[in-house]
Amino acid sequence: MAIDLSLNKLPWYGQVLLFAILGLAGVGVFYYFYVMPFHTEMAGREQKLAALRADINKGMTTATKLAEFRAQVTDLQTRLDGLKAVLPEEKDVADLLRRIQTLATQSNLSIKGFKPMATATKQLHAEWPIALQLDGTYHNLGMFFDRISKFSRIINVSSIAIRAKDKPDANSTITAECTATTFVLLEQKPTPAAAAKK
Repeated sequence: MAIDLSLNKLPWYGQVLLFAILGLAGVGVFYYFYVMPFHTEMAGREQKLAALRADINKGMTTATKLAEFRAQVTDLQTRLDGLKAVLPEEKDVADLLRRIQTLATQSNLSIKGFKPMATATKQLHAEWPIALQLDGTYHNLGMFFDRISKFSRIINVSSIAIRAKDKPDANSTITAECTATTFVLLEQKPTPAAAAKK
């Protein structure tokens, strides 16, 4: 017994309904397999585009501040150079002796002894003590200490011992011994990880 599935046997409204159902099924298949993936892909691309636009806006904001950052770097470099005069990165015995000699001469003192001692290393700096023997008057010694306090490089004076001379003259009534301690900035060596990043 064969089943006859002919559209001609259906009434006209049944045929129209069947064509409408098949048309809707075709549209549904097309939408599911073609339109929905396209919309999903477009949504993903729109998200990527929004992220790229946000990155571009960040870059533009940073670019507008670049001149300001460069000015800050220049200012900080100038300040660092100024601070290096106060706390140099290396010991220079000859330069320090010349400067202390100049301060002593300006104060009418004679340096009888200048003996650098062992450096004490701290975390960021090293303390460099120097034993000084000076000859002059109380007034001149006071002027010398005043000039040292105003010196561009940091120098601390401690262990002051003053003795009156047995045979004083007008320009030499005392001898003084003291320790002048200056400081040296220790250069920070980069760690292996920081060196690898560079």
